[in-house]
This record gives sequence, structure tokens and C-alpha cells, in this order.
Amino acid sequence: MKNFAYINAASEKAAIESMSDKALALAGGTNLLNLLKEYVLAPEALVNIKGIAGLNAIESFEGGLKIGANVTLSELLDHAEVRGRYPALHQALYDIGTPQIRNMSTLGGNLCARPHCWYYRYEYFDCKKRGGQGCAAIAGDNEFHAIFATDGPCVMIHPSSAGPALVVYGAKVKIAGPGGSRDAGIEEFFTLPAAAVARENVLKPNELVTHVLLPPPNGKSATYEVRHKESHDWPLAMASVALTMAGETAQEARICLGAVAPVPWRAAAAEAALKGKVVNETTAGEAAQKAAEGAKPLSGNKYKVQLVRTAVKRAILAAATGRRV
Repeated sequence: MKNFAYINAASEKAAIESMSDKALALAGGTNLLNLLKEYVLAPEALVNIKGIAGLNAIESFEGGLKIGANVTLSELLDHAEVRGRYPALHQALYDIGTPQIRNMSTLGGNLCARPHCWYYRYEYFDCKKRGGQGCAAIAGDNEFHAIFATDGPCVMIHPSSAGPALVVYGAKVKIAGPGGSRDAGIEEFFTLPAAAVARENVLKPNELVTHVLLPPPNGKSATYEVRHKESHDWPLAMASVALTMAGETAQEARICLGAVAPVPWRAAAAEAALKGKVVNETTAGEAAQKAAEGAKPLSGNKYKVQLVRTAVKRAILAAATGRRV
């Protein structure tokens, strides 16, 4: 990899002052270091944020949780409130990587991870996301790419497994920058390639995710993933679901898909189909059919349409019953 300077930031202010489009933040490094080795990214400096006080804690906050960006996925999995009150998030994190990866990966890093698309990560392709002119995946080997928002300049899938669960909980992301701190709704945090092809979120080069704010849960929730194998594999499709129930009836539903679009993808039609219905095999299946509406698969990933239906139906039933399906 290219030589770079290494800066230890002792505070948010010091980190922000050091960061730019040529000086990137480093936390767990499970995503960033691979990009450096592959010459996809070649910053002049890395700004180590692991030692910043306050970014490594999980605290109670307005009935919910305030999670520091540097909290590892393993720490979240071990946290009693995450396990007991936020099952959709716990289930999504449980399926990420291996224990060794979860011991290093941070929540902030998971939200800000760069795409796993092989055309983006191989330096000899002229990828728009790296400043090139084209997207080789549109007509190329695209079996693991998007089936929603495929009309844009890039058909990557967003790599965050935590993102869909945070969407259904209505989380916020706290961002620090030169002008102070601001909050962004989790859905507004992610950006489609049509809005900004070179990045996946609203962060400016000198801004930093500091916390994720989880409101108190209101109902039942679950995440279901479909993947090739149980261990150390990326999901082919996933769904996170949060239900506000009155007996067996869904008063409200929030459904978000992962691994099928350039951002965590809200399934609004599926939510509407489930609202006011008794949750059972039939209504869950009807909502799952609606979740796949609007999909525009590429040449090699039509199979994902059915996987979306499967993931949504099973996530709904798991949320309603409290059991893995």
C-alpha cells in the first residue's frame, strides 16, 4: 500500500481538524485496511479515532440507547439491552463475519463501510465511484448487486448489515464537524448514487460519526437473512421488521431491506399491506409480495426477487412470534 502518515487523535476536535479528503478516519480498520492494500484508497494520512473518550460507550438516553461509534459489534452483541430490547439489531449483528471480525469492527465503521463490489475494489476497472466513467457491473457479473434503484449510475449494494435494523427503529446518527454537532435521521444518512456517486452517505470529508441514537423500542422486531452459508458470508438478501401490535394485529409496521439496493431500502408497500391486519402466514406472505414490487433486477440476479419475499415473510413472522422461523 501507499505510505501514509499516522495521526493519533485525542479528541473529536483534533480528529476533525486532521481529517480531509486525503486524511481518513481509522477505527477497527476491517474495511479500510483492505481498501488500502488494494490501492482503491490511497490517503496521505490515517487519523486514529479509537482513543477518543466517549466514542466507546453504550449509555442510556431518553429511554433508549446512545451508542458510541467506536463500540464494537461484539460489545453490542454482549450488551443486555441490545439483546433484550432490540432483537432486530442483535440478530443482524450476530450474522456479521466471524467473532474475530466482530471483535474489531465498529458500529460507525459498519454504517460507513465502502462497497464490496469487485469492480469498485479492482483498480483496473473504470468505476464511477472511483472517479471513472462507467459501471461495469450493469452489464457484467452482477449476481450479488442491487435489484432496486438500478437505473442510477452505480448498482452496488450497501454493505451495512446494521443499517436496516436501525432504520426500522427510527435511529439517528450524530455527526461532528467543524461547525459543531448535528443529528441526521438514519434514512437521510445514506445517499443514493444518483445523488452522489462517489460516496454512500452525507458525511463531508472533515465530518465524523460519533454516536447512534436508538429511541425506545415500541413493539416487536426481528431480522432475517438469506445467505449461501451460515458462517462468514455476506447476505444475499435481508429484512428487518418492527411491528407495533395490538394483540395479533399489526397497528404499524416498519420494514427495511438490506443487500438489495445502494441504501437500506424501505418497503413502504409491504408496510401498508400489513397495517391493520392480523399477522399470520397469509398476511405475512401478502406483505412479502408487496416488498418485491418495483424491483428491477439485473441480468444475473433475478433470483434475489424471491429471496426478498422469503426474507420479509420470515422476518415478519419472527417479529410477531418472537421465534426464529
